[in-house]
Amino acid sequence: MRTVAYDLHLHSCLSPCGDMDMTPCNIAGMAHLCELGIVALTDHNAVDNCPAFFAACEEYGIVPIAGMELTTAEDIHLLCIFETLNEALAFGAAVKEHRMKIKNRVEIFGEQPILNERDEKIGEDPYFLPAATDLDLCAAAELVSAHNGVCWPAHIDRDSNGLLAVLGAFPPEPVFRIAELRDSENAKLAEGRTIVVCSDAHRLWEIGQAGGTLTLDTDETDPDAVRHALFTKLREGRL
Repeated sequence: MRTVAYDLHLHSCLSPCGDMDMTPCNIAGMAHLCELGIVALTDHNAVDNCPAFFAACEEYGIVPIAGMELTTAEDIHLLCIFETLNEALAFGAAVKEHRMKIKNRVEIFGEQPILNERDEKIGEDPYFLPAATDLDLCAAAELVSAHNGVCWPAHIDRDSNGLLAVLGAFPPEPVFRIAELRDSENAKLAEGRTIVVCSDAHRLWEIGQAGGTLTLDTDETDPDAVRHALFTKLREGRL
């Protein structure tokens, strides 16, 4: 068994609300300085910077997780993470079919660059990423499950885009056994669910400011083994 510091909710510069300094290499470097062992990249409705993020984390010995902060049709933010990069990329391709094709106005919202492992721009998403998809909460959770992922409502203690702010209470379906908070002092809002506290970092200095540690049922250091141990716990609704 081993204890690892984690942060499962970070945004790169692909998210227009993220600083341009939030490149895959910079995120990995800052996570290393913060002594984080497991880090998830979860851009808004996209996974395109995850391949570069995986390569950058390898340089620092950090276990990367590929994910997405999906915006449901109800305007709820759902954190979706996947055990393998390929599963995340397949999920990202599926979500593209459900996104609104609203052209991003760079002069207002900023760029949405796709980067390679050297932080070089290789593309750009032309459509405004934070816009709600046409997937309702149940359909979104089903799509995550179909791609072997795990999901939970993000920042339920936030007024905007939080499940409780939008719906007022946890719905009977889908069943969420995990919920994310921005502040652990709001634990009662999770109604007995396993709590994940993450930074939701959009700027480098925010990385590692929230998060915690978890104990994995493995002594392995191989990233695949660590991810498997993590997802075994998450699928059981514990951390």
